[in-house]
Amino acid sequence: MSRIQDILAKAERDGTARRLQPSSGAITAPATVLTPHFDGGSALGTHAFSPGRGHEDASYDAGAVAAAPVIAEPMPLEPRTARPTLHPALVAAIAPHSDVAEHYRGVRTKLTLREELGPLRTVGVTSPASGDGKSVTAANLALTMAQEVQRRVVLVDADLRDPAVHRLFAVDRGPGLAEVLAGEASLQDALIELPDLRLTLLPAGRTAEYPAELLGSSAMRRTLDELEGRFDRILLDLPSALPLADVGSVASHIDGLLMVVRAGVTQRPALDQALALFEEQKVLGVVLNEVHP
Repeated sequence: MSRIQDILAKAERDGTARRLQPSSGAITAPATVLTPHFDGGSALGTHAFSPGRGHEDASYDAGAVAAAPVIAEPMPLEPRTARPTLHPALVAAIAPHSDVAEHYRGVRTKLTLREELGPLRTVGVTSPASGDGKSVTAANLALTMAQEVQRRVVLVDADLRDPAVHRLFAVDRGPGLAEVLAGEASLQDALIELPDLRLTLLPAGRTAEYPAELLGSSAMRRTLDELEGRFDRILLDLPSALPLADVGSVASHIDGLLMVVRAGVTQRPALDQALALFEEQKVLGVVLNEVHP
């Protein structure tokens, strides 16, 4: 807690951020603090990076006596593959040796250490409001995780109202999570592999009419269970915590949560209100975004 307070106090003294002091006990150790430097907000609610500152195979036996076909075991299809055009904010892939990319690797390391206290297979990333950089944070963190040896990572766009992952990676929006949860597409059909980045994406798909109900559904639980059988780490770009109930409905499905706040923009009451939506032990820490060195 003291580390978070020290960093926020320094940001205030430098005139780059208002003080964001979480309520006592709201964040459990180890707290995670990240201070990347981005310039300006894009239409995605993310920030452009500036260097120096991410069939069933039914067959039958032709010789069978009976006319009924013999159904073979389903043959798994390969996920879609893509070689995307990356958004400039994806610094973990575009400038992996930069100081900013190193900050993201620092968050990855802290999450790995946190696993000593319990499993963290499924981690959500959210923010009190839109425009705080949660999608960029989730994408860069996923990219750094995918760089680990023999680590299988999937980035899930669970923001069914205003998805951004497909735009950051310039891939098809659907079929995606919304279609999978609605039973209109299989998970295998919705996954997109990025072989050059060793990362798999599950885009959001179409805009959902009732996203909170979908995210809190048993179908979401089954989807995450299936992903856990395929991947070592599942990172979810969640909706913003306020003012809607979408992110709260999925809280029971995740192992831990990172809260992204924007220096000089996020206000303490909004942060307190967002943190109050989650069980204290699930909040892994706060990522302080857009702080100038």
